[in-house]
Amino acid sequence: MPGAHDSRARVARRIATAAAYGGGGLGLIGVGLVGLLVTESKLAVQAIGMLETVPPKADGVYGEAFADGGAAPQPPLVLAVLGDSTGAGLGVARARETPGALLAAGLASVAERPVRLVNVARSGGRSADLSGQLEQALPHHPDVAVVMIGANDVTRHSPAQLSVRQLGEAVAALRANGCEVVVGTCPDLGTIKPVRPPLRWVARRLSRQLAAAQTIAVVEAGGRTVSLGSLLGPEFAARPEMFAADRYHPSAQGYATAAMAVLPSVCAALGLWPEEERPNAPVPGETVLPVAMAAAAAAGRAGTEVAAVEADGAGRRWALLRRRLRVGLPGSDAAGQAGPAPDGDRPGGPGNTSASSHAGAGDA
Repeated sequence: MPGAHDSRARVARRIATAAAYGGGGLGLIGVGLVGLLVTESKLAVQAIGMLETVPPKADGVYGEAFADGGAAPQPPLVLAVLGDSTGAGLGVARARETPGALLAAGLASVAERPVRLVNVARSGGRSADLSGQLEQALPHHPDVAVVMIGANDVTRHSPAQLSVRQLGEAVAALRANGCEVVVGTCPDLGTIKPVRPPLRWVARRLSRQLAAAQTIAVVEAGGRTVSLGSLLGPEFAARPEMFAADRYHPSAQGYATAAMAVLPSVCAALGLWPEEERPNAPVPGETVLPVAMAAAAAAGRAGTEVAAVEADGAGRRWALLRRRLRVGLPGSDAAGQAGPAPDGDRPGGPGNTSASSHAGAGDA
């Protein structure tokens, strides 16, 4: 709805401006709701429970067979994943089912080049933790980084303007080191079934406003975003298997669905995705908007990419809103069901996967 987008854009711009200038005290909700939300949050945590597992380690080289295909093999592209439990892959049993492994395998197939995955995301991670994760990732000289962050900032009541500033600083640091950046913005926490009204309504509002503000900061820092939003919500409602055991984190199928939405933007950031020629206007399905309006629209449209317009004089005040075609992932079928594990892949085992295990993947 235009009215909702205008309101979300205004709030997102205020948060992003406060973040940029170090403003304090700007909240997304009234003080009178804090006590209610704290109580409701505790009840939601009790309903959700805690996963008593750790994400399987998936770091390693994917698509190694591509290194043997040419006379002058290229060194692996380096993909870094930063963020929270969603980036780490909490809720799955096999390394190859984590979003980092899915993205590395998919990128290797598109680039026809090995990809080395460095995953420094951690369960419970907030935007405040990104600086420490950068210290781990930057020595590996990543070519592209995927950041998945925001849910814990909402659930732990981190000040929105502070969280957005911390994310923007992390993106700027990555770009200053020659790394392309794709951020999966805060998911719509209102889609989680154990979260009940009124917390569900407030969670939806907070997460969408944070996602819009994140987009402004990321685009202005030189990165691009993909709205995770309610991407998994309808499918979760119809298919309980999209959840892990806690009914909060995605299952293998859920992570595959999210990775399918992010992979095209990762490839595009590296110049590996075919782009339509658009000499004077966006192609159908694309829209150029002021960055705040693009951010607000994307927050309500899951799977939408926002990137700065590359035009003389446009700076980063205008952004391109685009819905890219979701693609099938190596080792996954069209529904996001993880395929058979390659030899040696076991729960908690190494994430190295050869290109031969991906050869049959096609677009979904």
